[in-house]
Amino acid sequence: LERGVFYAAEKLYGVTMQRRTDLPVYHPDVMTFEMFDYTGESLAIFGLDPYARAGKRGGAWMTFFVRQASLLGQKPVVYNVLNIVKPAEGRPALLTRDNVTTLFHEFGHGLHGMLSNLKYSTLSGTSVARDFLEFPSQINEHWAMYDAVLKNYALHYETKEPIPQSLVDRMKAAETYGAGFHTIEVVKAAYLDFHWHRVTEEAAVLPPAQMEEAAMRAFGVGMTEVPPRYHSGYFLHIFAGGYASNYYVYQWARVLDCDRFEWFLESGGLTRENGDHLRACVLSVGNSVDANVAYEKFAGRKANMKAFLRINGLLDE
Repeated sequence: LERGVFYAAEKLYGVTMQRRTDLPVYHPDVMTFEMFDYTGESLAIFGLDPYARAGKRGGAWMTFFVRQASLLGQKPVVYNVLNIVKPAEGRPALLTRDNVTTLFHEFGHGLHGMLSNLKYSTLSGTSVARDFLEFPSQINEHWAMYDAVLKNYALHYETKEPIPQSLVDRMKAAETYGAGFHTIEVVKAAYLDFHWHRVTEEAAVLPPAQMEEAAMRAFGVGMTEVPPRYHSGYFLHIFAGGYASNYYVYQWARVLDCDRFEWFLESGGLTRENGDHLRACVLSVGNSVDANVAYEKFAGRKANMKAFLRINGLLDE
């Protein structure tokens, strides 16, 4: 956390995180930190509830206790909630690759909330269009495998030796394995979501399995070799919550984050100049600026999906 997630944030935005043990928490596992800007100004309180426990909802998410609003003098109180396996007493928590990615992802949402600088809470932080919401979180994921960050946190828990470069190379190579299959299954799930939200009463008489097949054929992705990531009976996103008819947003955000992470790599990588540009154009403005306008101000152009194809090994140039 401190040598990876917080380290990357400090390099990009000049913010520092200081542990607070004097604040009340709702469970003993919860850790709290205060975020300070490079000027020394206190920006936010950040809480982390990392471990799984009985009665706790599964998955991982970011939530607000208080949203930023300069009108009321409100500074944000943001929490990341995860479900990492709690270690035995006296032992460190060893994270999987997926755990690390999730930690960076949720803190990306957290940064979106904590670096907000707006008058009204209804516009601040993550109060953005659903298909822009995942952009800050997913671009933050990329820093988990960025060499300068990886070398700072990926140390053997006993010997403190850095992770071998040969292992890093294999991990990076594995990231593109099955990328085509994964892309198709997610796209098919998004099409299925769209189909359910525009289905007519007459078409709804078909059994769900037949309806799924018809929907895939209608959208031109009827190949049976790659099924949708979810079938209708357990596709919870499309029936409840903010992702109903919006499952596509994850894939669209991936196009955006790959496009801009490629720019980061071409422009010096993990630097304050680059981070401040993202902060000024996206992270600080919430929904006070249209998402397309914010992105195009940051990028200098509309999104281009070629970076997504390149990063995923799907473009042969």
